[in-house]
Amino acid sequence: MTLGQVAGLIAAIAFLILVLFIGYFLVRLSTTLKETNRSINVLTNDADALSKEVEVILSNANELLEDVNQKSAIVDPAFQAVADLGTSVSDLNSATRRITDRFSGNAKKTVGAGIVASFGRSAVSGFWQRHKNRKLNK
Repeated sequence: MTLGQVAGLIAAIAFLILVLFIGYFLVRLSTTLKETNRSINVLTNDADALSKEVEVILSNANELLEDVNQKSAIVDPAFQAVADLGTSVSDLNSATRRITDRFSGNAKKTVGAGIVASFGRSAVSGFWQRHKNRKLNK
């Protein structure tokens, strides 16, 4: 065998080893791609099921929200009436307080006027008695 034939044989063996490694790599790559495709199919099916469930949940949530809005619209006048009643009671309390303060002020003035009047009467009556006594003594 000549040196050229040995070199050709080495090159052929190297090429064969290269082809075997590439074949092994392609088989492994093919297996990985098949698993990836299966995983993608499972995820797609799960995502479809999830989207259907989410759609049902959102539909139920929308129905509940509409129900709450209707009930809220029914209850709003009652809350408004309670608020108006609170305002009316507050106004009534303020009016009552003003009237009470006015009567308290009048009572104090009346008491004061009564005291002044009684002192005035006693002073006038005392003055009148002294005046009568002077006239009689003269």
